[in-house]
Amino acid sequence: MAAGAVDVPLEYVRLGLRFDRLEPGFVDAYTGDPRVRARVADEPAPTAPQLRDQARGLLAELDSAALPAGRTAFLRGQLTGLECSARKLGGEPVGFIDEVEAYFQVRVTLGDPAEYAAAHAELEQLLPGSGTLSERYAVHRRREECPPAKLGTAVHALSSALRDRVRAQYGLPEAETVTYEVVTDKPWSGFNYYEGDFHSRVAINADLPHRLSQLPHLVAHEAYPGHHTEHCRKEMGLVERQHHVEHTVFLVNTPECLMAEGLADLGVEAAIGEGWGPWAAEVLGDLGLRLDGHLAERIAAAAAPLNRVRQDAAILLHDRHADPDVVTAHLQRWGLVSHDRAVQQLRFLTDPLWRAYISTYVEGYDLLAAWLAARPAGQPVADRFLRLLDEPLTPAGVGAELAAG
Repeated sequence: MAAGAVDVPLEYVRLGLRFDRLEPGFVDAYTGDPRVRARVADEPAPTAPQLRDQARGLLAELDSAALPAGRTAFLRGQLTGLECSARKLGGEPVGFIDEVEAYFQVRVTLGDPAEYAAAHAELEQLLPGSGTLSERYAVHRRREECPPAKLGTAVHALSSALRDRVRAQYGLPEAETVTYEVVTDKPWSGFNYYEGDFHSRVAINADLPHRLSQLPHLVAHEAYPGHHTEHCRKEMGLVERQHHVEHTVFLVNTPECLMAEGLADLGVEAAIGEGWGPWAAEVLGDLGLRLDGHLAERIAAAAAPLNRVRQDAAILLHDRHADPDVVTAHLQRWGLVSHDRAVQQLRFLTDPLWRAYISTYVEGYDLLAAWLAARPAGQPVADRFLRLLDEPLTPAGVGAELAAG
């Protein structure tokens, strides 16, 4: 590095750590030099305009930083997200659609009710009987609920089975571990706290009922081959081998979140693929838990388009300024969720830090599922998925690859 040149990756890390002082929880994970964090903690408390100006300054330095194109693109996306977050924290008006685009490099729109209606029609066929579809779907979901006393045992059994597969398919450091804990009073169903040195702590929210058909997805998302696996492989590769210091910090409301949530939501597909329902039924059956795996898999596929209803709710709330009761009704009607579940979803969508985050799941899954499906003929899913685990890809970059065919 030339004398006097700005070390953009290191300054980006420091800037991210400063955001956590202004908005606790903004740093999702930090595995870098503790002295860097300590020095940031000793600085005078930052202001939002200062953080905005620092993000703009680093963006201006990027082109002269002589970094490889991939690192430059990654940092440009991250810093653009941080610049927008600083403006929001400072009270500057930012339209919700523009906010999501600045954070995640996607332009969001309302879903198509015709697609939701088609999903409902398919679910009608899979769930025959009396009563409305919403009532029958609720009965089905209750039937699938995991007894609270067996939640921990089921999670550990699925984690062990998925871990074996992921170790064989993708490789993991010998020392990696995941510990699970049950928590309450959270706006999410599960959360990965990556603590560095190849260890994660995964919290599961006991306030929500957990269905047996969803537990494989939850464990795959948070651990194998989702967040924990990605953190381990990036720490092992990008940080330890390649010394890319920017990957020692993981920041909320940045493009890397959309990539991380998209790949995590594809976890079951990447680890198990077709037939995951019967596979999960066999693992859970050893614990005396009964799951109709074939039906679970078909219902999950039929209901997949309804995931977008959650993003509709965010757009209605924050862009269209709809009354919360109207949004709750939209979630119940098209998402086929109970009133209590809709209220819980609204809680996540109205949290100041997380209000835009639902798009990471909706748009992240759709983007990366399309990208996986567009892999070269003959390329295994695992080979394509490994790029997501190892490379600092961005939503814009993946979208460009798709557009280029």
